Amino acid sequence: MPASPRILWRMGPLEIVVRGVASRQFRPERAIVHLTVQVEGPDRQSVYTQAIEVHASVSAALTDLAEGGAVAHWASDSVRVYSQRPYGPKGRRLEPVYVTRVRVDAEFVDFEALSAFIDRWASSDGIEVGGVDWDVLDENRRTYQRDLRRAAVDDAVAKAQAYADAVGRGPVVATRLSDPGMTGDRRPVPMVRAMAAEGSAGGPALDLRAEDIEIAVAVDAQFVAD
Repeated sequence: MPASPRILWRMGPLEIVVRGVASRQFRPERAIVHLTVQVEGPDRQSVYTQAIEVHASVSAALTDLAEGGAVAHWASDSVRVYSQRPYGPKGRRLEPVYVTRVRVDAEFVDFEALSAFIDRWASSDGIEVGGVDWDVLDENRRTYQRDLRRAAVDDAVAKAQAYADAVGRGPVVATRLSDPGMTGDRRPVPMVRAMAAEGSAGGPALDLRAEDIEIAVAVDAQFVAD
């Protein structure tokens, strides 16, 4: 009786595709405060003049802070002058109300100075504080992302090797790495806690404390294993 034929299976290289990720949290290193000078009233010229006076005072304060190193940069590049006619209680249009709005954005690197600045101007007539955006410094962000990309690649290698080990293959070798998008450029807006502290004059003062900022990086990787 003839012997049964022997079937030899030859397995080729195993292809493995994974995504490596890495993330870390960093303390905020800068804060951009958004202010609006807004004055309204029945006379166009007086409203405009008052808005310019308030804006000049804010600009002088920011200039002093910039010279002292607390403010890295500030700008005021938007102004609106317009009128509107509100409705009265019986639906009748009232006399025109004139409005002047000037936008001011300032980047602080000294957070104590930021708290004192907001504490001073938030209670001033004609000033609206639109919010604070927290972030890390641009030059540091590049360094953080570089280190995170290396960590993301290490994560991809570990995942691929785990797959290879599970099916009895050898060491993995990377054949392709690609950036899946703008994962490393995300700038999530952190939560801000406004806490009351005792000021030098015995009254409450604003103390802003931001949550850590998370920076995440991902990499798509392709490997082969024999």
